[in-house]
Amino acid sequence: MPLFGRRSGQEKVATPPPAPKAVNEHEFTLKLSYSAKSSDSVRVKGVPEMTARLGNMLAGYVKGEFELVEPLPVGMGSATPFIARTPGSAQWLQYHDKREPVTRHTLVVLESVDAIDMAFETLVCGLLDGETDTTGYPDYNAIVGGVVSHWDEATGDVIVRAIVGWGGKGVRGDTDRNAARVLAGLFNNIAGDPHAIGTVSAERPVAAGPQGGAVCAHCGFNSGHERFYCPKCGMRRLRA
Repeated sequence: MPLFGRRSGQEKVATPPPAPKAVNEHEFTLKLSYSAKSSDSVRVKGVPEMTARLGNMLAGYVKGEFELVEPLPVGMGSATPFIARTPGSAQWLQYHDKREPVTRHTLVVLESVDAIDMAFETLVCGLLDGETDTTGYPDYNAIVGGVVSHWDEATGDVIVRAIVGWGGKGVRGDTDRNAARVLAGLFNNIAGDPHAIGTVSAERPVAAGPQGGAVCAHCGFNSGHERFYCPKCGMRRLRA
């Protein structure tokens, strides 16, 4: 049977439908970005219970538990959270595998924007504002962070600064303003520490000597550098 009928002895020809004046568009965009804010540094007199004091500086802002992240040990200098940089990313994932989701997210955010240097700095962090999803990871507009510290090689004092970060997929909204508020509160906690000496304009820590390093006689930590003070426990190292 023919597809079309006949008229006046000719086949009927199918014609295409008229072109629409406009096309309904369906757009897909991934808005993935990280941001961080850091305060001025405060010089704090080094004391044996310094680790506990760093945790106390989060009082009033941390939601739930906080976690201490010590400087990376020797041999971990290439560890990075960026998946495109292998084998550093695999090394990073393996080293931080047992940490809480909030801590891993915090490290990704702060290391992605180069706000911290985990080769020399100690981070005490937690969830500061917002909520987590069902897997325990912070939402895109949640604020994470805490305090970052390193030991002053010349004096043995601790240089402490407040730091906050946020990011992921989604619209930021008031996150920037909330982060500024939380950062100011953390800075006030640091400046209000009984052992705080004053605000300083301190550069980020750098290697104090050639690679190789000396193992701390007090805690056994080896940062891979010849430093006067151990970046983990703060005790003065013994020199040969």
